[in-house]
Amino acid sequence: MSLLVVGSMAFDAIETPFGKSDKIIGGAGTYIAWSASNFTKPIKQISVVGGDFPLEQLDALSTRGVELEGVQIKKDEKTFFWSGRYHMDMNTRDTLETQLNVLENFQPVVPESYQDCEFLMLGNLAPAVQRSVIQQMKKRPKLIVMDTMNFWMEIALPDLLDVISMVDVLLVNDTEARELSHEFSLVKAAHKIMEMGPKYLIIKKGEHGALLFHEKHVFFAPALPLEEVFDPTGAGDTFAGGFIGHLAKTKDISFENMKTAIIMGSAMASFCVEKFGTQRLTEITKADIDARLEEFVQLVNFDIDLV
Repeated sequence: MSLLVVGSMAFDAIETPFGKSDKIIGGAGTYIAWSASNFTKPIKQISVVGGDFPLEQLDALSTRGVELEGVQIKKDEKTFFWSGRYHMDMNTRDTLETQLNVLENFQPVVPESYQDCEFLMLGNLAPAVQRSVIQQMKKRPKLIVMDTMNFWMEIALPDLLDVISMVDVLLVNDTEARELSHEFSLVKAAHKIMEMGPKYLIIKKGEHGALLFHEKHVFFAPALPLEEVFDPTGAGDTFAGGFIGHLAKTKDISFENMKTAIIMGSAMASFCVEKFGTQRLTEITKADIDARLEEFVQLVNFDIDLV
């Protein structure tokens, strides 16, 4: 039993107020796999890359326990590429260039060896691709988690709503929650979105943490204040990887354990932003993660006497 991750594996070129990268490894599936591999193995990956994607990057993932049978390599085509520039607040960015390349006609195939997966993480991709993977599963996974973005709300809303109705947990940011629900209040937005199908909703608020909703329950997880943030690209995907990785490790999908999983996700995201691309995720150890989790405990721990 294991975790199945579906998502892009890509090249990024990033500009922030604090630096600029050349073409580096990115993609939602890449970030999710690197993050989740700290908690559970094996991870079974579904994605597509071109012949230009470095084999050593695939080998590095394999070494971390990521199985790549479901990764299609289109040798005569190019890998998806995205370039963007972040503003000073690091929460807003401008897309400079997008080359869909192999993603344009991506048809995911779920190998037979992936059919036993209990946990399915659908990274941000076209809703039709996400739905295809769900429909190819012969047995419904114990938990299906889905990430999406405003782009799909604007160009593929019927498909998006269809997939949302099939999943257990939906991840969106606060702007996307408001756009999807047409509600300004995030509490009202959450209730309206959960009526669309998901039992759980996570609303990511970047440097301001994340909210977890389930029925009438709400949990808030802070983001760790950091002295330096170099690159927020992939932070949301890294968060998702830590979240689903913890759930797959513990096999406990209760609301209480999802609280812990959100803290795990927040801790992993705090590493991601410290360097460009996936670099920081390839360096961290269990000791680093344990120390970072302790910082989260201290951040929110307090005593109070109610008189």
